[in-house]
Amino acid sequence: MAATGATRPAHLGWLAALPPAAVFVGLIASIGSTSAGQVVTFGFNWVPSLDVSLTFRIDGLSVLFGLMVSGIGAAVALYANAYMAGHPRLPRFFLYLTLFTASMLGVVLSDNILALFVFWELTSVSSFMLIGFDSDKAEARRNARQSLLVTAGGGLALLAGLILLGQVAGSYSIAEINTAGDIVRADPLYVPILVLVFLGAFTKSAQVPLHFWLPNAMAAPTPVSAFLHSATLVKAGVFLLARLHPALGGTDVWLWTLLPVGAVTAVWASMMALCQRDLKLMLAYTTVMALGALTLFLAVETQIGIAAAMTFVLVHALYKASLFMIVGGIDHATGTRNLMALGGLRRALPVSAGAAALAAFAMAGFPPFLGFLGKELKYEGALAIAEAPFAMTAAALAANAMMVAVALTVAIRPFWGPPTEAAERAHGNHWAIVAPPAVLASLGLILGLAPGLVGSILVGPAVEAVLQGTTAPELKLWHGVTVPLLLSVVTVALGSILFWRMRQIRGMLDALVRLLPTTGDRAYDTVMGWLNDVALWQTRLLQGDRLRRDFLVIFAAATAAVATVVALVPELSFASLSTIPEGPAIGAVVLILVGVAATVGVEGRLTGLAALGTVGVGVALVFLMHGAPDVAITQLLVETLVIVIAAAVLLRLPRTPEVPVRSTPARWRDALIALLAGGTITGITLMVVDGPLDLSVTEAFEAASVPEAFGRNIVNVILVDFRALDTLGEIAVVVIAGLACLALLRGTGLIQRRRRRAAEGPRP
Repeated sequence: MAATGATRPAHLGWLAALPPAAVFVGLIASIGSTSAGQVVTFGFNWVPSLDVSLTFRIDGLSVLFGLMVSGIGAAVALYANAYMAGHPRLPRFFLYLTLFTASMLGVVLSDNILALFVFWELTSVSSFMLIGFDSDKAEARRNARQSLLVTAGGGLALLAGLILLGQVAGSYSIAEINTAGDIVRADPLYVPILVLVFLGAFTKSAQVPLHFWLPNAMAAPTPVSAFLHSATLVKAGVFLLARLHPALGGTDVWLWTLLPVGAVTAVWASMMALCQRDLKLMLAYTTVMALGALTLFLAVETQIGIAAAMTFVLVHALYKASLFMIVGGIDHATGTRNLMALGGLRRALPVSAGAAALAAFAMAGFPPFLGFLGKELKYEGALAIAEAPFAMTAAALAANAMMVAVALTVAIRPFWGPPTEAAERAHGNHWAIVAPPAVLASLGLILGLAPGLVGSILVGPAVEAVLQGTTAPELKLWHGVTVPLLLSVVTVALGSILFWRMRQIRGMLDALVRLLPTTGDRAYDTVMGWLNDVALWQTRLLQGDRLRRDFLVIFAAATAAVATVVALVPELSFASLSTIPEGPAIGAVVLILVGVAATVGVEGRLTGLAALGTVGVGVALVFLMHGAPDVAITQLLVETLVIVIAAAVLLRLPRTPEVPVRSTPARWRDALIALLAGGTITGITLMVVDGPLDLSVTEAFEAASVPEAFGRNIVNVILVDFRALDTLGEIAVVVIAGLACLALLRGTGLIQRRRRRAAEGPRP
């Protein structure tokens, strides 16, 4: 529901509407070239080393989707300006909405698959912020997090698939990838690529069983729902399938994945839509149904099937955006979206009642609306699926009949049903809440009266872009008495019966849902619960309250990982032990071993610390013997500082009870882990020393040290010049550690002073 309170400046919505409106005008101007089959590309190299260019492609497909995104985006901005007037975070809302619009435009206009992926992820992030915009509500936070996890998880799979696709095709340009379709389909990586791309598309476009996040996204403000469900986020997956159709389509795997997934999604979502009492939730499930139908028709290679998909994309965008805005207007005027509490609103909201009728007629597919053309094409396309014409036609018939029932419910029950208390308290809405849905609903009728124009400038070029030049079929309102027309009549009849018996149908569907062992939403909660349990277990294991156990797990895991690699890779071996120390080095080794033995054997903390420092001194001697005095001095300074600071802290720490001596098995276990870790690292060191060294990096630094960095000490040059940022980070770590030590010393001193004062008692 819209926020109340002091109204914000009215120019915010107008400013937010200007960029998409400008894009809309620009795309309208490009229709002449795209309808003639021309393709316009422009852009620049973004990351040349990775073959990533920010190139944009304007063809029939991108123009169709771009017009929907920009046109409906401008309408939603104007609508939101009035609907959310007075909201304290209205500027932030329009910032998110603008980012959302720009991200979706980037998706539909990109000609580079990696750039497309960047915009793809931006749609997920911006939709997360919009769905959770009312962050004070737990439901909004939970559903926003769910949408982000599901779509971002699919995005990771999509990224892997796009990278493989680019490698196989030899380019990341979408135009060149589609040209290399035969190469892609013949490659052994084709099926893995297809699976990964499907995961990305199915999560974004809410296909069963990954559909559950989309109805929950209605927690967003109604302007967001109108935009998200009609022209943006959820259509991204459909657009991706259409855009990559020339490269990935035309195989049995493509066909027999999209056909059943789309059919099941369409039928199941239509059934769930009939169960709902909340008007927004009912419309949300019809969006899932539409996405299923679009997925189904993108499975085929026939002209009529792709034409059905492209026509239905446009039809759905117009009526769905309009209906969501109308439902938002009802909520704004009455304070409720509950279907059972609504009725008799035609007097308070006459324009909305008319707009709802127009949009519902388009949704139901009544002539002469554009929805009638879409429904006829869907039936004709289903019948043209040679592999399963009857099954797909039956699925389309069932889904369309239930959509007729939903359309009649939304158009009739709130406005023409018996008056309720909501009608008595309803008030009129601002013109900006009424006009945008009325305009969009009217377009469904206007475009339906000009099917030839729609086919020649929008649907036809989009079909040609998907099928790489194949001419689209001509759109007509009247084709004579045909099987699709008879199916349309049956659809209306069945839908009317379902609407008439809606109460009984809803009761049966509710009972069916209760019998299900689980739903997508409950399965998500279960999986998230498992993840939380695993995270808690892992945290207790790796970050518990005992430092000894933490070190045990870390060293055991690291040793096991390194030892496994050494055992499985035969190239990692050493043939000799030529690096056994001789002469003075033996003294350093003995000193190190004595220090290790003393550190393990002594009981006191300070004594153990001093013994550990002996190990550091021995290591410094080894550095000195091998011609690295600077490293040896650094080692000695570090050891000295560590001992001094640690001793200062230990002297100020309060005395603690005696630590019980560990049991003999525990001591032997710790000793075994220590020996294995040390032995593994020693073995790796010997392998590196014994094997041939690649000196190319060393030679490069030697060659560049004097002419580029003006230094002859290669180590210093590397630290100060070639790895300056790394050194800066290391210095920052040392400074932070020093500040932490200072705080610890001051804290322990303060504790001691307080204890002394407490022991001395109150002063006179």
